[in-house]
Formats: sequence, C-alpha cells, structure tokens
Amino acid sequence: MLTLFHSTEDLRAADMGLTTSAFGFIVFLLSTPVVQGQNDWGVTYTSTQICAVEGSTVDIHCSYTYPSRQDDLDIKVEKTFWFINMLDNEPVDLRTDSKYSGRVKHLCDKNSCFLRIADLRQRDSAVYRFRFITNHPGGRFTGSPGVTLTVTDLKVKVIQTSYSSYWTTLRCKSSCRLPGQTSIIWYKNNKKIQENTELHYSDYIYSHDSFSCAIKGLEDFPSPPVCVRGENCNRVIYTERSICAFKGSSVNISCTYNSYYEVTSKFWFRPERGPQWKNPSQSEDLLTDSQYTGRVQVLETERGRSTLRITDLRETDSAQYQFTFTTSDFEWGSSLPGTTLTVTALQVHVIRLTVHQSYTEAELQCHSSCSSVARLSYVWFKNGQKVMKEDALYKDNFYPGDVICCVLKGHENHCSPSVYALKVPSVSVSPQSEIMEGSSVTLTCNSEAQSAVNYTWYKKNQTLLNKEPQLVFSSIQSSDSGEFYCSAENELGKKTSPYININVKHPPNLPSVSVSPSEIVEGSSVTLTCSSDANPAANYTWYKGNQTIHHGPEGIYRFTSIRSKDKRTYNCKSENQYGDKSSSISVDVHYRPNLPSVSVSPSEIVEGSSVKLTCSSDANPAANYTWYKENEESPKASGQIFTITDIRAEHSGNYYCVVQDTTGHYNSTLHLIVVGGKSLLIMNIIRLTLVVLMLIPLFVVSLCLRMKKTRSLKTELNEPVEMIEMRETIENMNPVI
Repeated sequence: MLTLFHSTEDLRAADMGLTTSAFGFIVFLLSTPVVQGQNDWGVTYTSTQICAVEGSTVDIHCSYTYPSRQDDLDIKVEKTFWFINMLDNEPVDLRTDSKYSGRVKHLCDKNSCFLRIADLRQRDSAVYRFRFITNHPGGRFTGSPGVTLTVTDLKVKVIQTSYSSYWTTLRCKSSCRLPGQTSIIWYKNNKKIQENTELHYSDYIYSHDSFSCAIKGLEDFPSPPVCVRGENCNRVIYTERSICAFKGSSVNISCTYNSYYEVTSKFWFRPERGPQWKNPSQSEDLLTDSQYTGRVQVLETERGRSTLRITDLRETDSAQYQFTFTTSDFEWGSSLPGTTLTVTALQVHVIRLTVHQSYTEAELQCHSSCSSVARLSYVWFKNGQKVMKEDALYKDNFYPGDVICCVLKGHENHCSPSVYALKVPSVSVSPQSEIMEGSSVTLTCNSEAQSAVNYTWYKKNQTLLNKEPQLVFSSIQSSDSGEFYCSAENELGKKTSPYININVKHPPNLPSVSVSPSEIVEGSSVTLTCSSDANPAANYTWYKGNQTIHHGPEGIYRFTSIRSKDKRTYNCKSENQYGDKSSSISVDVHYRPNLPSVSVSPSEIVEGSSVKLTCSSDANPAANYTWYKENEESPKASGQIFTITDIRAEHSGNYYCVVQDTTGHYNSTLHLIVVGGKSLLIMNIIRLTLVVLMLIPLFVVSLCLRMKKTRSLKTELNEPVEMIEMRETIENMNPVI
C-alpha cells in the first residue's frame, strides 16, 4: 500500500481514518475535519481535500448525526449515498452513474460511512458529498462543502543536463508528492530499464531516446514519454488510454508517433495474440488477422498520426491495442500498455415495476457500462415490432409472453439481450408412470422464458434449496411425497406454477405392533394394533400360530374377554401389491391362582424322620406361598415346599398353605399325624391279622367255585357222544336218491 502525505497535517488527517488500497496512494491537503450541521443534524468529513494518483484507489470517510426523536417521531435512517451531480434538483446516487460502473463501493457501519473509488481516472476529480435520508418528512441532510478529490498523473521532468557530456538527471513527479519509499519503474523507448525507490534517474541520454516512469503496481498509468534533448525523439503517445464502445458499432483508436530515423514498418497489434509481448516484431498485424478480416482499417490522415478503425464490433474485440514502428536498427518497445478497448452490449434495466394480476407495468432503461450512453439515440422493440420512442427510458404495460429489447439507432441488427414478461410456469414430472421408492425422478419448471430466469422450488409452504429449473431426486423416498410447485422470476416480476402431486409408491415398512393395555388381566378387554407405512395402504393379517384371527385394512384385533389360554406370541403381516413385512408381539395374560393342591412325603410319618409338605397352584404372575399350622397366627414357612427335618409328636396337626397374588388368595389344609416306633409295630400286626382274616373267606369261596366248575365239566364231556350218535341215526334214515 502506498500512502503519500503532503505535510505533517496530512499525517494527522490519515490517522483520522482515510485509507488506501494496494497500489494506490493518497495525499491529504487539509488537516482538520469539517463538521456541518445544526440542531443535532450533521455530517463530519475526515478531510475536505484529497489528492490521488491516476489508477489508484481512494476511500473518502465521513460520519453523521441526527436526533433520536423529533416531532413525536422516532427517527430512523432509510438511505445513505454519495453524489457529485444533480438531476431535476435531486442528488444522483454515485452508484447509478455509468462513469463509475463497477468502480465504486459505499459501506456504512452504524453512523460511519466511506466511499471507495477504484481505478481512479483524472475525470474523477470532483467534489463528493454525503447525503442521508430519514423517515422524518424534513429529515434529509447533505454534508457541505464536501470532499474535493484531485486525481493527477505522473510526469518526467529534466532536473539537470550537460549538453557536452550527455549526462542527464530525470525526476518522476506528480502533483501529489511521492513518498521516498515508493517503487518507481523507468522506461526508455517503451522498454523497462530500471526499478527502485529512487525518484531520480541519471544516465547518458541521447536525442533519439524518450523516457517514461510509472509507480510499481500502477504500470497501466505511466507518464507520457518525453524527449530529453529536442522534440524529435522516438515516442508513441496514445490519444486515449481506454475506450468503451457498443457491440455492432465502430471505433477509432488513435496515437501520435515520432521516429528519429526513417520508419521502415509500422502496424497495430494485440499483445496477447502471439509471442510478441517482449518483441512486437513477432506480433501479428491486425490487417492480416483473420478475426478482423474486412473489419479493420489503418488511417493516417496526417503525418505522425495513426488511427485503427474497427467496425461491426464484437465482444471478443475487447482487448488492449498497441502501435509499433521499426527503423533499420530500432524497434519501439511494448512494455507499457496502449489503448484498452471494452466492447459492451446494451442491457435493459427495470427502473420501476408494478405487478398486476394480468399484466406488469414497468419503466425500462436501455443501459450500458459505457459512460456515453446518455448522449445516444435508441430504438425499442416489443415482440419484434419497433416502438416509436428513441429515449433511453421506455414505460409501458407488459403482458405474459411480451419480449422487449433495445438497440442503438443505426445498429438495429444488434439488439440487447431481451427482457421477457413471464408466463405462468408449469411443472412436469419424469417418468410419467408410477413413481416407485428408490427410483430417479425429475421435476421440471417450464416458464418458456427467452431470457435468464431465477427458479425457486416449494413443497407446500416449504422453500427448497434448489434454484435450478429442474428438481432431481436421484433416489426418491416415501417422505418426498407431497404437493410441489415452482416460481419463475426475472426483471419483470414473478410467476408461480399450479401444484403437482407426487405420489411415491412403496411396499409396507416393517410393521409397528403394540398391545393395550400394557398389563393384561384375565377377563379384560385387550387390543392388538399393527400399523405400517405403505403406499397404497396395506392390508393387515393377525395370526395366532398358523391360525388367521383377523384380516382387513385395519390392523386392529380385539379380545373382548381374554383368557389365560390366549397367552402366546402373535404375528402381524402388512402387505400391498408391492410386498409384505411381518412383526410379532408376545401377549402375557395375568390370572389369579387356581385352588392349590397339597401333598406330604413320605405318606407314613415316623417320629424323627424328615417330612416335606408341598403346595402348588397355577398362577400368572407366579404366586407367593405361605405355610401355617392351624390355631397358630405366625407362618411356619414361605415357599411351595415346607420341610420338617426332625418331626415330633407335637408336630401333629392340621397344616394349610395360603397361595396369594395381587388379585387374591386361596387356602388348602393338610392333616398330619406323627406316630411313635412301638405303636407302629402293633398296628402292623393288627393290619396283618385283619388281612389274614379277610383272606380265609375268600379262600373258601374260591375252593367251592372250583369244585362246582369241575362237576360241570364232566357233564359236558358226555353230551357230545349222544349228539354224535343222534346225528348218525338221522343220517342213516335219509333215503338214497
């Protein structure tokens, strides 16, 4: 960054906030800030005079104040801008001035603002003022007197010369004083010869040599070449450093030149079109360049002036153009730039816009980045028909489908890019067949626009990120189903398409199964629910083992009075034409304990032995067991089994177990008799005697039956003989036939 100061006061001004960009420098000529305003309204400029070198960048700073409240109104700033010109007694925002197009930036932070102007030109020298507008009817304020900006170029001055020895000292000078550390590049006959921080250059200089200087970083803005001894040195001076022209028009690029010796050749060329950047003699003469065939002329209406004329300009003609000449032993260099040509097309800008239901009312401007646009005549075309208006502004009502462009008068074949009044867009979907989950789907917003359009996609009221005319789902999901629409927007307004419904078909997802209530008691009402996302909607089937218990579009099955036998795992299957999925759920039925059964082991209880009492009952959840002895309050044991390891006579009695869960309890009683050792022997003898006494009658009865059976058998043995004999007698009585 190069910052130049004219005095110690300038240093103080710089400390107050003015800055420069790289390769630019500024000199401040006034040290004290200027405050202008009254009644709390005011603008403070950091400095009122700034000097800068051509090609550099400058920042102009200010701050402003205003009352927070006035006339019962809270004051708010609505607009801030810088200006140098007035139009119809109104300041013109510098950002809308075509001479500054692309070169100005206006930034504010709270109540501090600055104007940045890049690529300074000498015509930028002017008084710059800041203006702010508030919501108060009289709250418009301009800071005066403003800031005077002076843009100056470089010059080469001869400081000391000796005509006898040719030793000469040159100085690179500007109206803005150059600081000591500025890097200066020196050129001799348009060829670079030296680069250092010295503002002076000394050498043996002859009559045929010319010299230029430039600040490093601003080589595109060198000083004009000067002759040191006489006025007949070798030099080329371009009439204009930059030219802006319209597509389709013609342009003249001129220079004056002088040669110390007789010129043997001369031509115009484009430095980038060939290996000639350091050697112009290897460049291609534009007269022989195929890109310019039939479109270029070189005119020399007077000695020492050459003019390159290019007709039917194209945007590809934007380039730098240089002139060179040669003598028998000299060639003009090409280190420094020539004339830069910018070819631009006209653009239709919308100044004001009012959108109605069936049409759009708009004011259009035929615009160009070339500063001369305001001095030209235009022709407007609407739907291919000429509009009888030659002004830069055109106001009309535009209906969907209208196409508007503008041209320079006399260049009707080079119309600007068209502005299109949008039709209502439509949305199409591809493929048009059924959309299956996982497939690729493309939605297209069709606006029939013939110019640039900004698209926005929506899903119902949700704005999507996609801003392209196509919305692509590489693998569409069921969650993407819904209503989509798009909007198309350009300079003449915004139109929205009708809705289109996207219905993504897919097989059922894994079903979600549930049971209600969560805790099931026998006899209660229980509901099994099965749900699954599917398109089209799924049918549901409930299975109990292999048995189908429900089938239909609703996945609900109800037990009006569930039983313990219904405790098991149930399966639900959801299915449509694209597939099926199944899930299972376990149903756990709680029921109260059944009447318990009790047993004792062993069945004969002898004093001193171990006895086990067992109590069992079916219950869910498992029941709690408690053993009691009749007429005793405290329990004897808990659990299904009650074991007495060393039983005594005093253990005899009635025992009962209590089975209990949350729903209730049941009792069951067992009578226990404990017998001593001798008593058992007597009882066994008695039992044996009783058995013998019971067996004697049985034995007598059995013997009698046996004897009777024997007599009956002998009678049966005699009867067959008689029968045989009788059968034989009968047979003998039958006559022979």
